[in-house]
Amino acid sequence: MSIDFYKTSILPHSAIIIKICRAYSNSQEDYEDYYQEVCLQIWKSKDNFKNKSEWSTWIYRISLNVCLSLLRKQKKQDVTNRFETSNNEISIQSDATEESKENDTDLIKLYDAIKELSEIDRGIILLYLEKKTYKEIAEIMGTNSNSIGVKITRIKKRLKKQLTKK
Repeated sequence: MSIDFYKTSILPHSAIIIKICRAYSNSQEDYEDYYQEVCLQIWKSKDNFKNKSEWSTWIYRISLNVCLSLLRKQKKQDVTNRFETSNNEISIQSDATEESKENDTDLIKLYDAIKELSEIDRGIILLYLEKKTYKEIAEIMGTNSNSIGVKITRIKKRLKKQLTKK
C-alpha cells in the first residue's frame, strides 16, 4: 500500500474505520488487527470502486464486511472466550478534566452495550450514530431502506434498556 493512498484515501476516513473496528473487537490487539486488515482490504479493492456511491460509503461497507468476517473467524477459533472482555480494552485518549473522564466512561459504556447487540444491529446503529440517512444505511448494509427505521427504533430501545440496567 502506498503512503500516498493511505494519506489521501484512508486517513481522512479513519474515524469511520476506528468506530467500526472498536464495535467489533474485544481487545486492543484485536482492534489493531481489525484496523490493519480493513486498511489492507480497502487498498486491495480500490480498483473495484465504481463511483456509484460516496467513497465514505465504500469505506463503511468494506469496514463492516471485514470486521464481520474477522469476528466470525475469531468465533470459530475460540468459542468459549468470544464474549469475554479484558480490563485492558481499547483505551480512549482523554484530557485530564473530570468532564472528559465522565464522557469517556459513558462512551465505553455505550460501546459495551453496542457489543452486546447482534452483528448486523451493531453495524446499523453505528451508521445511525454517524448520522447516515436510512437510505445510506440500507445501501451500506445491503438491505432495503423501509425496514431500517423500524430496526433503529428497536435497537435504540434495547440499548436504552441495557444502559439503564448498568
